[in-house]
Amino acid sequence: MFSYALLEPGCYYLIQEEENASVTMVHISVVSDYCMYVHRYGDSEIMEWKKKSDPIFDIIELLSDNVVREWQEVYNSSEGTYDYEEGED
Repeated sequence: MFSYALLEPGCYYLIQEEENASVTMVHISVVSDYCMYVHRYGDSEIMEWKKKSDPIFDIIELLSDNVVREWQEVYNSSEGTYDYEEGED
């Protein structure tokens, strides 16, 4: 078992907060004495404060700069798009 205190500001990680939970990408934006401001990327982007002592089941990977750039290209190119049927306005 890990905690948010192990995550470094400015870095992107793949984590599982609970056993058998889906993998989530997080970015640590701000660190205070007791908390961290975290961007969580899943079906939607969630920004929230987490206690440094909040548990993380597994820190799967610290993402490299190259992987983050590739992800940002995909994420930004699909942002604002949606599926629609032909003939819909």
